[in-house]
Amino acid sequence: MMLFQTFSDFGLGWLPAWAVILIDMGLAIALAVIVHACLYAALRRWAHGSKMFRRNLVEQTRGPARLAMIFLFMAPAASVAPLSPSDEQVLHHVVLVGTILLIGWVGRIVIDVWAKLHLRRFTLDAEDNLMARKHITQTKIFLRVSSVVISLVTIATALMTFEGVRQYGVSLLASAGAAGIVAGLALQPVLKNLFAGIQLAMTQPIRIDDALIVEGEWGNVEEITSTYVVIRIWDWRRMIVPLSYFIEQPFQNWTRENSQLIGTVLIYLDHSAPVDRIRDKAREIAEASTLWDRDVFNLAVTDFRERVMEVRLLVSARNAPRAFDLRCEMRERLVAWIQAEIPHALPRTREELTLQTGHPAFETRRDGAS
Repeated sequence: MMLFQTFSDFGLGWLPAWAVILIDMGLAIALAVIVHACLYAALRRWAHGSKMFRRNLVEQTRGPARLAMIFLFMAPAASVAPLSPSDEQVLHHVVLVGTILLIGWVGRIVIDVWAKLHLRRFTLDAEDNLMARKHITQTKIFLRVSSVVISLVTIATALMTFEGVRQYGVSLLASAGAAGIVAGLALQPVLKNLFAGIQLAMTQPIRIDDALIVEGEWGNVEEITSTYVVIRIWDWRRMIVPLSYFIEQPFQNWTRENSQLIGTVLIYLDHSAPVDRIRDKAREIAEASTLWDRDVFNLAVTDFRERVMEVRLLVSARNAPRAFDLRCEMRERLVAWIQAEIPHALPRTREELTLQTGHPAFETRRDGAS
């Protein structure tokens, strides 16, 4: 404060009051920026070469710390500046609004830091990543929903400090009054997806990296935002689905409880095919494959039709991609073996010819030729 008092006494009486105020506040802001820059230069050197989390923490807190430093230096500058009562009121209001925004900003950073600390214990690269998918999904949905809620509360609280628009802040915060009703109706799709996101985080019908069948398309959950879900389809297309879809519409989740799946292979063979030999060969192929988890194997005749019989092969794998590859491998190798070893087992069409006596084509000619 002595620095600002000395500056104010530095023979600036010939300047108008507003100019002195601007110079005083400008000096305070400049000093705050300089101190902040020096402080964070030291913090960056401290975090250099350390873990990624420490470097991210320094960068994330850089903006809020600068704003807090400016407010800290503005307090002594305002106490010695030639402010009129109306100027003091305006300055206090600016500081109040800035403080509210700063608190909201810090709140979002705290939640983000907590999420990163929590997710450091989990990885999706593990073979059995059910627990990781569960925590990552819950954390990301909570992070996005809480960010929206903090932003709404921060904006509403800041609006309530203005006399002319206080009612809009109250309506936004409490969803009351005509303005709140109109805003609620206008934001109905957004609020619908917001509450759907909260419900998804609690019940978890889907998680990050889950294998789903949605609208007839197979894919994995790539991202869950506060309003929609991104599904990475097997051919690298992306399907965007609103969050409310997974609350209101049926869909298939292949990895709901665990990632293990049973793959089905259907083969159509001739009625005379030796099922026991085919079963033994199919087991031999499965045991030689690195994709089979050695849990489920079964081969049985599941249907007997007019021209073919249906043979169903069941094999299990650790996850959906491995199950799909295992099905392809079993189908290819088993059909190749059947073609090479027992080709008569492949589907055939039979025709029966009946020779009718007395037909001109089969009568013996007079010269003895038939």
